[in-house]
Amino acid sequence: MLTAKKTSRDETRQEPSYDRETLLQLYHQMQQIRLFEERVVDLYTRALIPGIAHVSIGQEAVPVGICAALRKEDYITSTHRGHGHCLAKGAHPDRMFAELFGKSEGYCRGKGGSMHIADPETGNLGANAIVGGGIAIATGAALSAKLQKNGRVAACFFGDGASNEGLLHESMNMASIWKLPVIYVCENNQYGEYTRADEVTGGDLVERGKAMGIASEHVNGMDVLLVLRAALQAVKRARDGGGPSFLVCETYRYLGHGMSDRDRPYRERSEEDAWRARDPIQRLDDYLIQQKIATQDELKKIVEQIHHELEEAVEFGKASPLPKPEEVRFDVYAS
Repeated sequence: MLTAKKTSRDETRQEPSYDRETLLQLYHQMQQIRLFEERVVDLYTRALIPGIAHVSIGQEAVPVGICAALRKEDYITSTHRGHGHCLAKGAHPDRMFAELFGKSEGYCRGKGGSMHIADPETGNLGANAIVGGGIAIATGAALSAKLQKNGRVAACFFGDGASNEGLLHESMNMASIWKLPVIYVCENNQYGEYTRADEVTGGDLVERGKAMGIASEHVNGMDVLLVLRAALQAVKRARDGGGPSFLVCETYRYLGHGMSDRDRPYRERSEEDAWRARDPIQRLDDYLIQQKIATQDELKKIVEQIHHELEEAVEFGKASPLPKPEEVRFDVYAS
């Protein structure tokens, strides 16, 4: 997927060059996540989804770009805002909707709901409602991969709010010392619930990783190609034994923290409009058209196909049976 090109000074440098199939797959996945999340909002508003849900509309480029660089057997850990991570790693929308509806055909047989979807078959070790809860799990998975020498990599998603958790610093320190194959992905959507990240975070996040000897960088999280480029470099470093990476992906959630946060009084609409003008899906759409990789009609057909698939997925979830009462005792563990 990467090709070496010559610069005008006859110096060779690596520039990403992706084939048409790869680019259309990125577009499909981002649209799938966006449309899935929009359907979740609609279903929740109509009181068809129990519990609570947090959607990631606007943040699609980060999970898609990161997971595109991973293999099926590689690990990820997710967050309370994790639908996009699950889909990007290969989860099927029908079983995800079944889980959201609390049905037995869901990934966790209806017990996990929105914030606890896991799919070990695709390397998804699970979403976690605890802020930063997946960080140590991903680090442990990376340690396991190194000890087993199986070549696997772990990617850990977390938000800017979790960047101030002590567990992150402890895990990153351990990963640096032992050169673990793990990628720490901070989805900095600018707000920890209702508080601006820059009001509660001292210094530059990237410098925290660098201080531990970890390859760290800021990434434009509204551009899937830039996220993928950074992810490919981080994955290669991990597989080659170079240790962990820390990617701070600057992104934005268009809607509120949760379903009850609709008015968003803590931020200006002009700020939201400025971020929407950088929309990751529209950015890739424009690129594909300008580079003559796809026509508008071809992209429209992709969106229509996704709408159809999601409609079937919702119906699958609705039609799935509820868990039997005796299942309350299954898959429950205590230590």
